[in-house]
Amino acid sequence: MGLFEIKNLTYFYPDREKPALDKVNLQVEEGEFIFLIGASGCGKSSLLRAMAGLLPDYYGGKIGGGVHYSGSSLGKWDKNQLAREVGMIFQDPEKQIVMTGVKQEIAFGLENINIPYQEMRRRIAEVLALFGISSLKDENTFHLSGGQKQKVVLASVLAMHPKVLLLDEPTSQLDPLAAQEFLNYVQRLNMEWGLTVILVEQRIDRCFHLADRIIFMEDGKVLHSETPRKTVEWAAEKHPQYIPPVSQFFSKWRRENIPLTIKEGRAVLNGMAVKEWINPYKEERNSIEATGNAIEILKLSNVYTTYNKKDFVLKKVNLHLWKNSITVILGENGAGKSTLLKTIVGLLKSVKGKIEYRGKDITHLKPEKIAAHIGYLSQNPNDYLFHDTVEEEIFFNLKVRGEKDDKRVEKILDLLKLKDKRKMNPRDLSGGERQRVALGTVLVTNPEILLLDEPTRGLDVVLKDELGETLQVIKHQGTSILMVTHDVEFAAEISDSVMIMAEGEIIADGKKREVLANSLYYAPQINRLFKGINDQVLNIEESIQVINKIIEQAAIG
Repeated sequence: MGLFEIKNLTYFYPDREKPALDKVNLQVEEGEFIFLIGASGCGKSSLLRAMAGLLPDYYGGKIGGGVHYSGSSLGKWDKNQLAREVGMIFQDPEKQIVMTGVKQEIAFGLENINIPYQEMRRRIAEVLALFGISSLKDENTFHLSGGQKQKVVLASVLAMHPKVLLLDEPTSQLDPLAAQEFLNYVQRLNMEWGLTVILVEQRIDRCFHLADRIIFMEDGKVLHSETPRKTVEWAAEKHPQYIPPVSQFFSKWRRENIPLTIKEGRAVLNGMAVKEWINPYKEERNSIEATGNAIEILKLSNVYTTYNKKDFVLKKVNLHLWKNSITVILGENGAGKSTLLKTIVGLLKSVKGKIEYRGKDITHLKPEKIAAHIGYLSQNPNDYLFHDTVEEEIFFNLKVRGEKDDKRVEKILDLLKLKDKRKMNPRDLSGGERQRVALGTVLVTNPEILLLDEPTRGLDVVLKDELGETLQVIKHQGTSILMVTHDVEFAAEISDSVMIMAEGEIIADGKKREVLANSLYYAPQINRLFKGINDQVLNIEESIQVINKIIEQAAIG
């Protein structure tokens, strides 16, 4: 018998006719590392909730079938004892933080399972050090960045020493380095300490090879359950978007022994690649500005921002945003990325420097005046959701401005593929769907500049592709986009320019190829695969062009 035995599990959320889980049968062995993949809304998060004993007790609805843990039905487990055994981390760190202090937040779970005081102090110190947040131990949780909140939640769960970790997109707000550190630690917990890990994560390239088993879900059902290598071969033709970029590339021209990692991929390429290869991706430096027709729509000059009047969160920030362009900002957690966006829209006031929109100084304008021209979408889509239906939610922003609909709501519903959700309550939607509704509330006002803070958070690869297409349409319609993200692969696909921030300053700024292709931490997986072969390749399409030319040259030679 496995650690978890799931038999014919079917679950309906309240007022839903379609099951979120549909006759799921699954066995999980102790010590397994399982990676759940599939489209947004396919049932991954619902399955984790069921395994944590949260369905239907905390969400309502109807359930059938059964979930057994260690031989006993979850319904027979004492909730405190189950919390000691099974730890879960949700998509939204805000939903798990209940205390105002960092130390108090980590202690909260330990107090509820009656851990002795001295043992509690030791565990708190260990997890603070583990995630590099000892300096935050006395901070107010409301003052933390999104990524810092995520680390606190991770620390709080791991401090309870669970036997099972259920992880629902735990790195969604972490920068690439911090995300990799966390995943390495999860792997170590699994390999060295025997913890059972069940992971849902959108960073497929960083997780796929770590798992013992990949489970692919669709419409609440388990369609496939196999090893990573067999899953790559199975998914290469029907579901290539759910395998790592390296595997996607090699699956274009081979069906067996498809590499899973950069190391495996480079071993194949080194046997065929021509090292001295002409770079087919020459970019003219500052090409947007060099056209002579470019319009500078936003300019920041020597901007400083502080929360406490003494420590600067932004320092010496100089930024240029050009009309009809997409600029992406990367950087570690706490680098000042979100603060920069809030400063631009007036939610935080700079203490020095100037912010100009179309040459007009808006540094001291009220946020509602700035919002007439600059739209802003924060990290948490739930901040934008108050109404009973999706269409009411999107229309509200027009209503408060006294503007007519003029079929704008209909256009936004169509653009964001939300027509079939128009009468649904936004809070009943999946994380990705809520994100699109929140984006719609901003886009409906036709802003000339759109500021996006982690817009891909909670989106699967298909929805990210759709979002990228949407943003390209918006750009060509005249909107300039400034976007903060930790998603390097998305940035490489969609951006015109890239900035990197560190300690409140912009330390790199240029065309995407010159910034990403020369980065240690922010290079896309395909770029790392082609290092030393063609350093300018950023994505799969470009890599296929290069390999075809290499094959042609080899054939001619």
